[in-house]
Amino acid sequence: MTEEKWAEDDGFIADLFVNPDPVLEAALEASGKAGMPEIEVSPSYGKLLFLLAKMIGAKRILEIGTLAGYSTIWLARALPKDGKLVTLEFDRKHAEVARKNIDRAGLSDKVEVRVGKALDSLSKIAAGEGPFDLFFLDADKPNNPAYFEWALKLSRKGSLIIADNVVRYGALIDMESKDANVRGVRSFLEMVSREKRVSATAIQTVGVKGHDGFALALVLE
Repeated sequence: MTEEKWAEDDGFIADLFVNPDPVLEAALEASGKAGMPEIEVSPSYGKLLFLLAKMIGAKRILEIGTLAGYSTIWLARALPKDGKLVTLEFDRKHAEVARKNIDRAGLSDKVEVRVGKALDSLSKIAAGEGPFDLFFLDADKPNNPAYFEWALKLSRKGSLIIADNVVRYGALIDMESKDANVRGVRSFLEMVSREKRVSATAIQTVGVKGHDGFALALVLE
């Protein structure tokens, strides 16, 4: 099996389950024109995020790592009329692109993009916001353990924590890796596995984004 075959299969699945969507396509186009990295979630993964948010009846969502707002749109579409999504983005240019994409999607009333270091924003959020029903961790991987700790503080029983890019093209099992992203993800997964307040798993995936995976943690108390 090759990455080309994975991508073809992924495309077939997306054609079946993800309807053509000019808003999402425009978001990807805007991202490309802005020279942003092509690291957004795949269409099928976006649909999964939408379904997970719907399944738990999420009304408040916290996303760490906005990029161009592609996953943000998927998640925000799952919210009820009175729902709210806060998304944290370090790069001001990325945030500007995301805001335009979110506005085009008609979701500006539900989504707030906050710019700055996520850990700084999280400390401010903890001062008076929350709990949140769903968390999507998709930012700098070395800080994943800290993001997980904050997610637990801002969660409630039944909250769902999702973390992206946890397999790293198979580099996860390289115990000698000096890659800060790999080490951050491994520390995060080890932390989650020891945490008694959650029930969790991690799934590896292949597809248009190559060989990677995601982790799910359900808050129990």
